[in-house]
Amino acid sequence: MEFLYFPEDKMEYFPGIIVVLFFCVIAVIVTRMFIKISKREEAKFDEQYGEKMDINRQNKQDE
Repeated sequence: MEFLYFPEDKMEYFPGIIVVLFFCVIAVIVTRMFIKISKREEAKFDEQYGEKMDINRQNKQDE
C-alpha cells in the first residue's frame, strides 16, 4: 500500500494538527456568531410583530 504515508518522524504530524485545530476554532467562533446574530434578529422581530402574533394566537384559541 504505497499510497498511504505514515511518517517515521512524528513531528510531521504537527502542521496538520495545527491546521485542524485552527479550523475547528474558526468553526466554533462562526457558529457562536450565527447564534448571537440570530437571537438579535429574533428579538427585533418580536419587538416589531409580537403584539400582532399574540392577537392572532388569541383569535385562534377563541374559535
